[in-house]
Amino acid sequence: MTARRNAWDVVGQPTPLIDGIEKVTGKAQYTADLPAPGALVGGILRSPFSHARILRIDTSAARALPGVRAVITGEDCAFTYGVLPIAMNEYPLARAVVRYRGEPLAAVAAVDEASAAQALRLIRFEVEELPAYYTAHAARAADAIPLHADKPGNIERAVHHRFGDVEAGFAEADLVSERVYRCAEVAHAQMELNAALAEYDPARDHLTLRSTTQVPYYVHLMLARCLAMDMSRIRVVKPFVGGGFGARVETLNFEIIAALLARAAGGTVRLQLSREETFLTHRGRPETEVRLKLGMTRAGRLTACACEVVQRGGAYAGYGVITILYAGALLHGLYDIPAIAYDGFRVYTNLPPCGAMRGHGSVDVRFAFESLLDAMAAEAGLDPFAVRRANLLAAPSETQNGLRIESYGLGECLDWVERASFWGERHGRLGPGRGLGMACSHYVSGAAKPIHWTGEPHAVVHLRLDFDGGITLLTGAADIGQGSSTVMAQAAAEVLGIRLDRVRVVAADSLLTPKDNGSYSSRVTFMVGNATIDAARALRARLVAAAAERLGAPEEAIACEHETFHVAGEDGREMDFAEVARAALARDGGAITAKGSFTCPVAFQGGKHKGGAVGATMGFSYAAQVVEVAVDIDTGMVTVEKVWVAQDCGFAINPLAVEGQIQGAVWMGMGQAIGEETRYEHGLALHASLLDYRVPTILDSPPIALHIVESIDPNGPFGAKEASEGALAGFLPALANAIADAIGLRPDELPVTPDRLLEALAKRRRERRLARALEGVA
Repeated sequence: MTARRNAWDVVGQPTPLIDGIEKVTGKAQYTADLPAPGALVGGILRSPFSHARILRIDTSAARALPGVRAVITGEDCAFTYGVLPIAMNEYPLARAVVRYRGEPLAAVAAVDEASAAQALRLIRFEVEELPAYYTAHAARAADAIPLHADKPGNIERAVHHRFGDVEAGFAEADLVSERVYRCAEVAHAQMELNAALAEYDPARDHLTLRSTTQVPYYVHLMLARCLAMDMSRIRVVKPFVGGGFGARVETLNFEIIAALLARAAGGTVRLQLSREETFLTHRGRPETEVRLKLGMTRAGRLTACACEVVQRGGAYAGYGVITILYAGALLHGLYDIPAIAYDGFRVYTNLPPCGAMRGHGSVDVRFAFESLLDAMAAEAGLDPFAVRRANLLAAPSETQNGLRIESYGLGECLDWVERASFWGERHGRLGPGRGLGMACSHYVSGAAKPIHWTGEPHAVVHLRLDFDGGITLLTGAADIGQGSSTVMAQAAAEVLGIRLDRVRVVAADSLLTPKDNGSYSSRVTFMVGNATIDAARALRARLVAAAAERLGAPEEAIACEHETFHVAGEDGREMDFAEVARAALARDGGAITAKGSFTCPVAFQGGKHKGGAVGATMGFSYAAQVVEVAVDIDTGMVTVEKVWVAQDCGFAINPLAVEGQIQGAVWMGMGQAIGEETRYEHGLALHASLLDYRVPTILDSPPIALHIVESIDPNGPFGAKEASEGALAGFLPALANAIADAIGLRPDELPVTPDRLLEALAKRRRERRLARALEGVA
């Protein structure tokens, strides 16, 4: 970690999370833990067909079953929902057509689990099966019928962007390479299963929903839409959440179904999904094919990039438009590339919908880019680090697609991982079956434009001071384990000059807290952090005014540190925080509330081209990493021996949390690189348990040497940027490049499972035999 650049009292100090005690002692209550005496049990009937027209659903026998209080179908909700206003094409329960195996058809609420299960078995339905498409290629075939009538060719979104003279760039290059890369679909595999607790008060027409969400405000919007209720009659609460990683950054069908059931039953319904159902509602990273072409000079300078991306998006829109735009937008912002052409295709298929996942949109393309760049460096006889350094950006600057670069610590990241891994002494010299690989990556610190544009600030925080002398921080931001509530408390305490334990955080309850757009795209530290500082400055001004009045000094002469207000340069004229708080409460007529807000300036909201807002942010994080592997060519097993990673997070408000987030990003990247993969057979999920979906365990986890680079972003709170996602994308190509160093074979498909690696080795042997045979003939 770099030396502290400022003598902060609270921020910049390694700080245990303020909710950590509840979590490690088991006191934390997650949605499934919440007490609800007398709550009905919800259950969902799911389609056994991948694509079918619904002819009839008969619920009469289920309704007649003793103990059943409500049965609903698609006929009970005529409104679509979705995270994007321009792409709401999904119903909570299928209407007219089912488009993937596992899509909800009907739901019940009953007095116990047995009754609910029996009611689901009693529901009868008739369908007319339709052709089903499980690959992007099949869905794009000329004779494929559209899954959605308004999307011919099953293309959800096609993107075509051109920046610079790409043809001239390739003509200028001394080396041009092109290759196709494939990445399997992956899911978030968060520990906590999806669950919702919905309480409906029929006398008042009020609904309260508690759910496993990252975006309480978006859930609030969709509940109001789908239930046709005034938003003031709805309350959404986010309890403790056991992991999100993007799985919960949009409203999910079970949340709306729970609310519909509660209203139909006139009471409280608890709906808990199984692990299989949670996988079916995964919204993970889509299966992706990347065709990449790069041009480079003999000195390693990039001259042009042409990239085509095809994503298998699943049956509904979700975040699909954003994902395919991110894939192209974030080709920019890491290196200085004079010309870039991007063609992206998001394709509808008859599989569960994909969505956002940690490193949203950037990960698979970064795997392809860094892999091909490494291969070209080897072909040109250049060191991989030298090639990256030949293409570094400068700060401040602006990319051709309108992304603003205000701080850029990638060079320092490269320097550290190169030194720490002894790259120069060890790369290419570890012996058979062992290798080192490196790669770089970056990510946004929050999307510059909100998804639902209302004209309101992007983040709002309230600070309240009352008679007890405590500071209550009210925020709609969702802490899902990343430590955002702790960061907000640190920011408030720092500005106010008080102890951290004087600040208590109340988060994500629409009855009490101001609106926040949610936890996604690493926006909370940057945006809500700045709003917190704004609120704290406003509250501090009122405290200073009260202290100045009591001390008989001008406000500009009052200083505050360590909970003491004093006249600068004078001894003895001081008041402690409790005295000043009482004086301020008396002066202001009781409890004081200060509001802070943050809005991303228009200058940072992206280029003027279509889709230009996606990828735009006020600050990018940057990361470099080196991975060491051991490869067993007899079994195909790849073992990660060690990882060195450095990340530029601007400023580490809480270095302890930053370290954990970077380690988690590396670990998640390792999962996608070596084992994780969703698999379907005729639309049936074959991976729907944590036995079948292979996430790394502690036995797979290597030592991670970590370094925090602090570039001090001019717009971030105390100079901070995102710290959770930037390092993830770099692990995948670093591992692939390490395998190339170990055995001379460059993987172009993920995950690198033993069977895939053995097949690639067998293919190489066949090609070598053929080449020798042809030489013999010649």
